[in-house]
Amino acid sequence: MIQSIRHIQGFLAIARLGNFTRAATELHVSQPALTVQIRQLEDALRVRLFDRNKRHVALTKTGRTLLGPLSRVLAELEGVMNTSRDLAGLRRGSVAVAVLPSIAAGLLPVAIRRFKGDHPAITIEVRDAVAERILQFVNAEEVDFGIGSRIGADRNVEWVDFVTDRMSAFVPEDHPLATRDRLALRDVVAYPLVLTTRGTSVRALIERVLAQEELEFTVACDADYMSTAVAMVRAGLGISLLPTSAVNTASCVGVITKPLTDAGLTRRIAIVRKPERSLSPAAEQFVTVLKQVAKLPSPYFTSPSSASGPTPRRNRRKKSRADD
Repeated sequence: MIQSIRHIQGFLAIARLGNFTRAATELHVSQPALTVQIRQLEDALRVRLFDRNKRHVALTKTGRTLLGPLSRVLAELEGVMNTSRDLAGLRRGSVAVAVLPSIAAGLLPVAIRRFKGDHPAITIEVRDAVAERILQFVNAEEVDFGIGSRIGADRNVEWVDFVTDRMSAFVPEDHPLATRDRLALRDVVAYPLVLTTRGTSVRALIERVLAQEELEFTVACDADYMSTAVAMVRAGLGISLLPTSAVNTASCVGVITKPLTDAGLTRRIAIVRKPERSLSPAAEQFVTVLKQVAKLPSPYFTSPSSASGPTPRRNRRKKSRADD
């Protein structure tokens, strides 16, 4: 087996220059060291590559036969080395990420702009999807990582706290509650609600807090997507309870957003990845930039350092449907 790329470089330099001393000078090695490399290469290939004496160096017939193949091998190996250096140095590469629409419309563009400013040659592929689809993308390794809400997931993914966002009431601008500065769930449930579909993490969060407060409510409409729920509010079908960041995903013309005062109405969002898979240098750096952006002041999100509660490494709960 050929031990080093230097053995092939030495062979090709001697074949081109016809002289061990000049080849050694070009390669910045001593002539005895180059002689040893050629002997090792000949031993590995079990053929003689050069006919040589004190005055003359010439390729053997076998050496001439191997000149082309070894030239191609060296070119491919040098290409591999250059590509590897470019990937490690973030001079080329790509990152694929699946994210919630609220993140895709809010924090993500800021992170991409900051990342591309330093690494313009790296391409970023974004798939905005509901949380359940994000898990599917991560498990199928169709993306490097995901950013999703903390729903019940399988045992093959790791959740790392990223941000939290708080629930708000989305109210038609001509609604009686639109003039109130702050609202509680008790105020909102007096009117028909537009909620995300049963099984979503937002719906589960709302229903859990309503149950704790022993509040009854009426659902006027269900919606899979927050943008649909906001459109239903605009049409006067009811009041929606959504993460405040939903304003990034839909036009809120004709809709007023009111913070909810009840405790526990926060949604945890995490970076989702396969724990046994290493991220590429580009993906690792993009995660770092995302975390930096998450710490910037935001009217919608709170960074992990401000969130309460432990940071579980794996999600062990039974899988449930995702929200957007």
